[in-house]
Amino acid sequence: MKIANKFLMLLAGAASLAMAPAALAAAGHAVPWQMGLQDSVTPVSDGIHFLHNYILLPIITFIVLFVLALLIYVMVKFNAKANPVPSKTTHNTTVEVLWTVIPILILVVIAIPSFRLLYLERDIPNNADMTVKITGTPAWNWKYAYPDLGVDSDGNANVEFDSFPKSEEAAAKDGVPYLLSADMPMVVPVNKTVKLIVTSDPIGIIHSWTIPSFGVKIDAIPGRLNEDWFNARTEGVYYGQCSELCGKNHAFMPIEVWVVSDDKYKAWSDLMKTGPDDAKLKEFLGTIKPPGAQIAQN
Repeated sequence: MKIANKFLMLLAGAASLAMAPAALAAAGHAVPWQMGLQDSVTPVSDGIHFLHNYILLPIITFIVLFVLALLIYVMVKFNAKANPVPSKTTHNTTVEVLWTVIPILILVVIAIPSFRLLYLERDIPNNADMTVKITGTPAWNWKYAYPDLGVDSDGNANVEFDSFPKSEEAAAKDGVPYLLSADMPMVVPVNKTVKLIVTSDPIGIIHSWTIPSFGVKIDAIPGRLNEDWFNARTEGVYYGQCSELCGKNHAFMPIEVWVVSDDKYKAWSDLMKTGPDDAKLKEFLGTIKPPGAQIAQN
């Protein structure tokens, strides 16, 4: 009886978690026993949430319950005690047609919205408001370049910087998550379409630039330019990590993106054009950092 009561309590707890995945994700970071995806702030991520929550989960739940019901039925109906003389039936045309056709129809139901979402993800807007080039380096860090803010005579962006992980001590001092926070964040304006050009250093290895709340995950491959995009509608700090096993320092390639207002972005870009020293830049970043965070768990 005690075991049954504990089992019922466990089921009740699981049900309560399943009923409120968004509430847990809204905390802004991964928490123990979290269920559900991180908050969505882009159209692509909205599509991922819809596909997962309203198409895949109901289908998966129905299949699991249906198979469970079949197993229980078979165990009760056809056990040795209830059915001492087993049936010798080897074929049933109706059943065989159903278990072939129904999975095909399920896959079609999944495929149609999946293809639409895939097209949305890979249809890079031609009228992007800005472009950011992201390079994974052999030193296991990210390099960001903003060609829209001007280029030199060699075609290199005037605003270009490396982003390294904060040390454990610095992260604790600043009250930010260790191994997710970076010393230099990528800064973009809110409600603007950002085109990403992602690659890896020719002498480097494959990395993967990922921000779950943006629905962005794109490989950085040496000698190849990959493209992606996002349009973040909510100001905030968003975290990700390299999502490709890339070697000994794979765990030390955090991604930190600040989505700020147009005024703050202009102030940041104007300052970056002047090549500020580290102290001045750090002080300035403290004035424009948006509240909140979305923390990735890969």
